[in-house]
Amino acid sequence: MLARTVREVEAAAQRGRVTPSVRAKFQVVALLVREEHARVRAEQTGSDSRRAEQLKRLDGIGTILAKTAVRDPGLLALLAEDAVVSEAARSLKREVLESVGVEPPAEEAAPREATAAPVAPERQVVPQSVVSRQLANPFLAPDFSAVRPAAPRPRRLAGWELLGPLLNSFERASGGAPACLDLPFPTSRFTPAGLDLMPHQGQLVAAAAAGHRTFLLADEPGLGKTAQALLAAEAADAYPLLVVVPNVVKTNWAREAGLWVPHRSATVIHGNGDTIDGFADIVVVNYEVLDRHVGWLGDFGFGGMVVDEAHFIKNKTSQRSQHVLEVSQRIRSRNPRPLLMALTGTPLINDIEDFRAIWQFLGWIDDSKPLAELMDALEETGLTPADPGFYGAARRCVIDLGIVRRRKVDVAADIPARRIADLPVELDGPAGRSIRAAERDLSRRLVKRYESAIAARESATVVEGIDAGLVRQVARWELKDATTAKAGENVFSMMRRIGEAKAGLAADYAAQLARSAGKVVFFAKHIDVMDTAEEVFTKQGVRYSSIRGDQTPGARQRNIDAFVNDPDVAVAVCSLTSAGVGLNLQVASNLVLAELSWTDAEQTQAIDRAHRIGQTEPVTAWRIIAAQTIDARIAELIDSKAGLAARALDGSDEEVGSSTDVQLEALVALLTEALEAAAGPVPAAEIAL
Repeated sequence: MLARTVREVEAAAQRGRVTPSVRAKFQVVALLVREEHARVRAEQTGSDSRRAEQLKRLDGIGTILAKTAVRDPGLLALLAEDAVVSEAARSLKREVLESVGVEPPAEEAAPREATAAPVAPERQVVPQSVVSRQLANPFLAPDFSAVRPAAPRPRRLAGWELLGPLLNSFERASGGAPACLDLPFPTSRFTPAGLDLMPHQGQLVAAAAAGHRTFLLADEPGLGKTAQALLAAEAADAYPLLVVVPNVVKTNWAREAGLWVPHRSATVIHGNGDTIDGFADIVVVNYEVLDRHVGWLGDFGFGGMVVDEAHFIKNKTSQRSQHVLEVSQRIRSRNPRPLLMALTGTPLINDIEDFRAIWQFLGWIDDSKPLAELMDALEETGLTPADPGFYGAARRCVIDLGIVRRRKVDVAADIPARRIADLPVELDGPAGRSIRAAERDLSRRLVKRYESAIAARESATVVEGIDAGLVRQVARWELKDATTAKAGENVFSMMRRIGEAKAGLAADYAAQLARSAGKVVFFAKHIDVMDTAEEVFTKQGVRYSSIRGDQTPGARQRNIDAFVNDPDVAVAVCSLTSAGVGLNLQVASNLVLAELSWTDAEQTQAIDRAHRIGQTEPVTAWRIIAAQTIDARIAELIDSKAGLAARALDGSDEEVGSSTDVQLEALVALLTEALEAAAGPVPAAEIAL
């Protein structure tokens, strides 16, 4: 695989077409060659001759990398051991490993119960302007004297396990259950002249002005959470304010600060922070570089901290989550009442457990128990988890700490409707035949595994027809093998191949929409699909902007501005993972989803880049579906798994389901269909009986 990929990169460099996707491939090959070289040298099994042969082949790939890098200085820089690994390269590396059946190395090494690990000292930096601030005026040094540890008190619920029941209280929510903190009458007192807040925005600002200091702001995407957070900080006088955001929106946050709190200075941390203003009121940093700034940020004396797209920290064992939790804990240990805000329109991606890290950031819980404020509220209910009314009361206690959830249909009825329209396409030619053949191979492998399990049974129990429990178990085995062993074609690699096969058709449809209906946002998961789409647009004379994860913030913002402001730029080609959050693209009312996400939440986030405050036209998201393939099954499964947030936050009666089950359910459907086909039609005589 490495040899084939490096030849593709070499050929592209020889043609002079070193696109962002080629650079990502180059860096991934360099990373994997380095890792494989170290692994083979340390390997204790196998013969010396085999190891020597493997090292020789890896050295050959390394030679091609070096020769290719000579053609382009940008590629040469990627070979350095300290080269920054782009988000696109990280994503591609995971996909490459999964496609060959190798489990990607977990970015988290600590156990689930571990607290945030300190960052290695050698990674830590302190920008010079921060040092200057510390030296310029001793009165600017933060005063931590107001924080005193509370004396422990006896607790009625001290012996109960409470985190599980608290999470379950959201799963058990029934229709009409409260979903939002009771908010006061809206205020516009902190809104700058010439701007207006919607009533639901003014309510949250009023709550901050009244003294509330922790918020899980889970409004549906497009309801103006950025403005609410900035004005809440103004109402709470929570300065200096730290804002942690995805890389793609940090420049936009600085712009929004200039709009909503123009009298406050804002600075953005890039890399080691050499260009930041240490005296600024608002400090914006992206998740990717937070690790090297944890030290000074924790000691800076922030009055508040905002985490945008807070579902990014849902995995508590990830380095990203640990850094956010460490900074939050240090701010809370030094400030008696900081403003802490977690912003996300999709707080639940996989399951109720996604709440844990967000609640811990807000200081409501730690790893094992509720903290003081939540524990006091639970004590006041007079109930225990053994009492029938505990779950409803516990849910209300958590919501009262600061869960704010409003839906567009309730607070912004003037936003036009949106719809998702599926556009089936037929995959013809060699690519389509290859994909259908691969799907048949996968089906045969699943059937063979099912039949082997049936034959190996020692139990005398006989199940008539298809054993649904065994079907699900076989699907679980296959899904595990897809990420831990060389299982050949798997569900992940097939979806990528389907995306590549659909790319040209999806781009052609987007071009037609742009000509007939105006600006279009084109979303894809993989950089190869984005490259193909951009080639189609170039050939057809359609001007486009490209919004990707491996761009500098300045380049990305220029591309966003070109799409928004230039009437001749008809299409925004966007990465589903990098541009699917935080952007305002309401100049378009048509979106093309060239590839399917694994979650309804990710799909919704992308659609809501256009379906948001400021949109004046009905929004249509065109999902390009490869007919007669697993793509169609997955589209149906994504739609069926959309009830999690509705159930937990909106009091809906929809069933809660984990979006991570989509891969499993797709394999279950594939195997069930294959077994039914193998069984053949039921004889007419049996039907008559």
